[in-house]
Amino acid sequence: MSAGPAARPTASAEPAAPTTHGAAAPTDDRPDLGLLLVPPRARTGWRLVPARVVAMCAVELQKLRHDRTELYTRAVQPALWLLIFGETFTRLKAIPTGGIPYLDYLAPGIIAQSAMFIAIFYGIMIIWERDSGVLTKLLVTPTPRAALVTGKAFAAGVKAVLQAVVVVLIAAVLGVAMTWNPLRLLGVVAVVLLGSAFFSCLSMAIAGIVLTRDRLMGIGQAITMPLFFGSNALYPVNLMPGWLQAVSKANPLSYQVDALRGLLIGTRAHLPLDFAVLTLATLLGITAASALLGRLAR
Repeated sequence: MSAGPAARPTASAEPAAPTTHGAAAPTDDRPDLGLLLVPPRARTGWRLVPARVVAMCAVELQKLRHDRTELYTRAVQPALWLLIFGETFTRLKAIPTGGIPYLDYLAPGIIAQSAMFIAIFYGIMIIWERDSGVLTKLLVTPTPRAALVTGKAFAAGVKAVLQAVVVVLIAAVLGVAMTWNPLRLLGVVAVVLLGSAFFSCLSMAIAGIVLTRDRLMGIGQAITMPLFFGSNALYPVNLMPGWLQAVSKANPLSYQVDALRGLLIGTRAHLPLDFAVLTLATLLGITAASALLGRLAR
């Protein structure tokens, strides 16, 4: 009995690779596009402000790296104050400073003055960014306005710290007896940053009111010298008339100078009060500048 026709052989196939939800399994030679398809998680909450501050400070450092002319030219005025005014009044001994050489007494005040002069005109840069369209692009980002203002304020502080280093070196060459304690120098950096942040916020707030560079330049020139002469940068407060003493107590520059003197040359200072006033003034300045920033961009 003959056997039936043999079954037609079927082509055997290798078992398919298991899939998940119908998707093909990834192969080893396929590039991982996850970083391109999925954006990194944005910083939120308290991490946003430090990131913005660091970014703005990096921008300012890049500017100084490519053009150091501003740093050199701004060192001329503090050098003249120390060389001419300081040396002359040291010889005259016309201002009582409690046994401290007048040049030593003057140096912290010139550090605060040079930092203020840098920060008080920072609003001009904000108006320039408004005119060039940069400010509008920054405001449409999800970054809070307070973070933008804080970043720009402490970016101005970076310039002021570099200026302070130049003044300290000039003062050291002239023989000013200053401390080189690292902790005290860190305190000096903190004081310069806080003071510059306040004055730059003040400048940005004024820019939000006047809206033009010419008006801001005029107001800045009008208030810088009263702030300087109405502080204890050049002479002790007890030598001032009563009304000027009241102005000095309301002037943040006086607290900055007091802290710098206590940290650099070891005079009697009120460091907790100085830091508290500078911190409060900076917070108020950030609040005011943030509220007026939108008006500047209209």
